Amino acid sequence: MNWLDDRGVDYEIIDVLKDNAAYEEMIKLSDQDLTPVIDVDGKILADFGPDQLEKFWAKNFANK
Repeated sequence: MNWLDDRGVDYEIIDVLKDNAAYEEMIKLSDQDLTPVIDVDGKILADFGPDQLEKFWAKNFANK
C-alpha cells in the first residue's frame, strides 16, 4: 500500500478474511490463496512485494 500511496494510485482494500465471496473471487482471479492480490484493468499480480509490484506496474502501466 505504501508503494501505491507514494505514487498517488487510488485503490480499494478488500478484506478477504471477512468476505467469503471476495476470498473465492481472489482464488478465481489468481489461481492461489495467498495475499496480496492486485487486479488492475484485468491484469493480476498475486503474492507480491514492492519490487514485484514496481516491475508489474512498469511493464503494464508505465504510461498511466
